[in-house]
Amino acid sequence: MPTEPNLQGSIFHWLNSIYGDSATISLRATASRILTRLEQRSAKKSSLVKSERSQFWCEKTCILISYADSIKDNKKAPLLCLNEFINDHLDEVIDSVHILPFFPSTSDDGFSVLDYKAVDPRLGSWKDIEALSLSRNVMADIVLNHGSRSSHLFKQFVDNEAPGKDFFISVDDDFDISNVVRPREHPLLQKQETAIGTQNVWCTFSQDQVDFNFSNPDVLEEFIYIILNLIDHGIKILRLDAVGFIWKETGTSCLNLPQTHKIIKLIRHIANHYNNDVLVVTETNLPNQENLSYFGNGNEAHCIYNFSLPPLIIHSLLFSDASTLRRWSMSMPPALEGTTYLNFLSSHDGFGMRPIEGILNETQRDALLNRLEKNGSLFSWRVKTDGTKGVYEANATLFSSLKTSEEDTDGAFQRQRFIAAYTLIFALEGIPAIYLNSFVGAENDKKGVEASGLKRRINRQKFDKHWLYTQLNNPKSREAFSLETLKSLLHIRAKQAAFHPNATQFTLQLSNEFFGVWRQSRDRRQSIFAITNLCASNKILDLSEINLIETESWVDLILNQKVDTENAHLALCPYQTVWISNIVL
Repeated sequence: MPTEPNLQGSIFHWLNSIYGDSATISLRATASRILTRLEQRSAKKSSLVKSERSQFWCEKTCILISYADSIKDNKKAPLLCLNEFINDHLDEVIDSVHILPFFPSTSDDGFSVLDYKAVDPRLGSWKDIEALSLSRNVMADIVLNHGSRSSHLFKQFVDNEAPGKDFFISVDDDFDISNVVRPREHPLLQKQETAIGTQNVWCTFSQDQVDFNFSNPDVLEEFIYIILNLIDHGIKILRLDAVGFIWKETGTSCLNLPQTHKIIKLIRHIANHYNNDVLVVTETNLPNQENLSYFGNGNEAHCIYNFSLPPLIIHSLLFSDASTLRRWSMSMPPALEGTTYLNFLSSHDGFGMRPIEGILNETQRDALLNRLEKNGSLFSWRVKTDGTKGVYEANATLFSSLKTSEEDTDGAFQRQRFIAAYTLIFALEGIPAIYLNSFVGAENDKKGVEASGLKRRINRQKFDKHWLYTQLNNPKSREAFSLETLKSLLHIRAKQAAFHPNATQFTLQLSNEFFGVWRQSRDRRQSIFAITNLCASNKILDLSEINLIETESWVDLILNQKVDTENAHLALCPYQTVWISNIVL
């Protein structure tokens, strides 16, 4: 950590560590300007004393992931409709909401941003964001890596006008891109005619999304002001989108470079000085060990997405085999105090395949992709460094992905697999996050794909408010079943101290048809054995394998039934989960 006793000195320390001594004079000026911006909020500034970060989450914490316009009624701003839906249907189970990019944009459903300091008027206004933040912790996307080709800044780049002329990456023929790790299959460099000639601009994610030039300190300074503006509007959680790609150096992978980690540390340092309640979340859809590096030494992300979890749980349920999930779970380090995992099963993106590299072998991976394809999944591809293509992500809803399994080719147990997937993540160390489309059990939106030509639209369905509410009022509907079952589980979870995101976790050594963990509350009073049958048939659990203490009385929290410990065996129905606890709260 910086040794300077004052804030300006610490900001300069981090800037200097990122950009080097050659820019000392200009970096001191940058630090001074940032300090001035911080002091404008002097009356509200938080102390620099580090707080106990874990106080900002508990067993009640759950995040909703949603587009601002996931629910529409053509009468109110979509942000108002979203707020109403949360209040009407999720009030007691959701305390945080991740609103996917709500800025004006040109493509990628909001991730090609035109203006980071405005709310898309088609979605609502800053007042709507602020209203939502009064009752929930709101997470907003900081789309750091790239901006829209139609943005004002990029027009300045084309016209060779300041400041935009130096805000985007263009490289000459001497820049070695042979080792660059790609998430897409389109050409990385795109020709762009400008006032000073043809330039090769860097486009990691699409031709409409041009990468920012973070080697220019002015770019980082601008994003710091963008972040502070978001905090001013009530944002408490900063999601750093695609942050691993932001720094480029010739001959390297241009991924996870040291400067990237330093930038995250600086962002966290400044954001927490500005408001000590703010949390930093990194979005790094990468192999597991690379993803874990974004915790730093407890001084980078407060939370990281548990990207390996979705494909591993899906694989376990589709093939009735916990062996790989168990091995991975045993290898995962407990999060340091003040940090935790963000556990999710689906989002606006697909199921990333890079996070299972080195976890699933090639045979397992191919079998998973083949089963997902049978269940209606589409695939997005990337170009590897050797020039070959590989699947980057599977595009599908979670519900549709679990339609049939190797044991259940007729799909009779689809709903049970879907609920089993969530009982699994609800029991694990970390904070659960649920995509709105999964909350209502959405199926693959084939019409959305056909209309847009975009594979990712398969899991980005938008709902008419009247239609959705009608479905939710019908107890026999798939939407009502999904919502009410998940809510019921979350109500139970919220009462259990052993499900605190940082409570102790040990992976149980059970036969491959079961996956289980033991959780213990931080005061060591409550123990919960969370065990799921991964099969489409009844299975017998040998209770002697989980060391139930004989002096305790044990209850399955889900069924609210006493567990007969004198009987050495417990029968579990297909895909049934038990949460066996010594305390009922």
